[in-house]
Amino acid sequence: MSTLTAIRRFRFRSIDGPAFLAGLIIAVPVMVTLVAGLFHGGGDAWIHIRDTLLAGYTTGTLGTLFLTGVLILGVAVPSAWLVTMYQFPGRGVFEWLLILPLAAPGYVLAYAYADLMGVMGPFQTALREATGWSARDYWFPDMRNLPGLAFVLACALYPYAYLTARAAFVSQSVCALEAARSLGASSLRRFWQVALPAARPAIAAGLALALMEAAADYGAAEYLGVPTLTFGIVRAWQSFGDAAAAARLALVLVAIVIGLVLAERHTRGRAGSQQSSTRWRTVSRTRLPFWAGLGASAACGLLFLVAFVLPVSRLIWLTLETRDQIAPIGRALVNTLILAGAGAALAFVLALVIALTARQRGLVAGFARLMASTGYAIPGAVLALGALIVMGYLGFTLTGIGAIAALAWVYASRFTTSGAEPMVAALGRAPASMGYAAESLGASPLRRAVSVDLPVALSGAMAGALILFVESLKELPATLMLRPFNWDTLSVRANAYATDERLAAAALPSLLITLAGLLPVILLSWRLSHSRPGDTE
Repeated sequence: MSTLTAIRRFRFRSIDGPAFLAGLIIAVPVMVTLVAGLFHGGGDAWIHIRDTLLAGYTTGTLGTLFLTGVLILGVAVPSAWLVTMYQFPGRGVFEWLLILPLAAPGYVLAYAYADLMGVMGPFQTALREATGWSARDYWFPDMRNLPGLAFVLACALYPYAYLTARAAFVSQSVCALEAARSLGASSLRRFWQVALPAARPAIAAGLALALMEAAADYGAAEYLGVPTLTFGIVRAWQSFGDAAAAARLALVLVAIVIGLVLAERHTRGRAGSQQSSTRWRTVSRTRLPFWAGLGASAACGLLFLVAFVLPVSRLIWLTLETRDQIAPIGRALVNTLILAGAGAALAFVLALVIALTARQRGLVAGFARLMASTGYAIPGAVLALGALIVMGYLGFTLTGIGAIAALAWVYASRFTTSGAEPMVAALGRAPASMGYAAESLGASPLRRAVSVDLPVALSGAMAGALILFVESLKELPATLMLRPFNWDTLSVRANAYATDERLAAAALPSLLITLAGLLPVILLSWRLSHSRPGDTE
């Protein structure tokens, strides 16, 4: 059906009103930012940024995305292949351990690794004590540059590609792999010529998600001294106070993000993973020889050690070592809970509305789902800028309830789709005949959604609500731009301490953020481990 035909046949239904409102709430911040960037600006601040800083911001962003993408592909795809297709010591444990780095934001890993790798850090200190050298007698990797930023972002974000790659390897045709094996293809050849081409769209989707998060990063880039567009947007507002100049920078960042989305869609459209049979077939894992199995265990263990154990252990050590000097964070914790709770509550309502329209066909339902997906792809700094412009236009000030409402709006605009996905998945598991039966009995679309779909969707609501809360809790650039004066959250406090080189003080709030993120990640891992019946050791 063409778009014109769909418009002609369009009929506004009772359920379309809430769906349209949800989509509009999500869409407004980014739309306002784009309009402001296109039709406003050009002042002294923008001229200065354009002539002296824009090239560096753009180069820094593109370089970060490229190096981060290479590192992610280098570790995520091989590890997903190992835990999916082979049996080796600890495989079942590594299958979910490798997801845990999702709990730690990139800026937390940046703080930890800057301390670990610094001149006064444990690695260089031990090296000098063992050799008697001074700091000028040897070379040691420096974290405060673009490769260092790419490294910490890859550690934090590779699980996106790991999860999609693992899911693709698990669900692809077992028959094709067995046929390749029967024809004498080696393990490496089966991977390159059979498994990898079939899994390419899923891997591209996971990589695109990871790179979107990398493009949205502010805390790690700012702390490690790498100029990126997100850093420039926040600086343009905080240092110059020029929303129009920041909006112009946002246009460039949005163009890069759209490029990532289009590249992912192009890859997904050209190839796909196909299952040759509708019957379920358990993956038959190949048991690796003793030494090869130990090598696989060591590779997975090293990845988990570098991406999670080392930085988190350093944060714990710093917290315990300086426990008598820890700055009070009680107020920051309360503020964090208030803001994250408000954002998660609004996002939850929007996610529920969008999930209930998932089975509805029509322009309004499609608009709501598209806006939710688009909002997640847009960095928080861009959405915060849009909220700033709207609040200023309406005459509201960023104080008290107004600022909290603005932040809740931005959180909801960006993370609604994260909460909607578990609900949509729950609805997908319910038989469509339930809805058809309700409609045959004369139920309206709205009544069907409330009476039939809502109880089913709520089965995935807990996971959705938890994800929304943690995502809101970790968001940094939007919080920096919109928070009321003297209203610090854990992420803001950690950023401020780290910027002042008070890493010991930054350790505790960073650790609390990471611990808060562990629960939904563990829940996600559990759901994934039970999502494929018959997949046993």
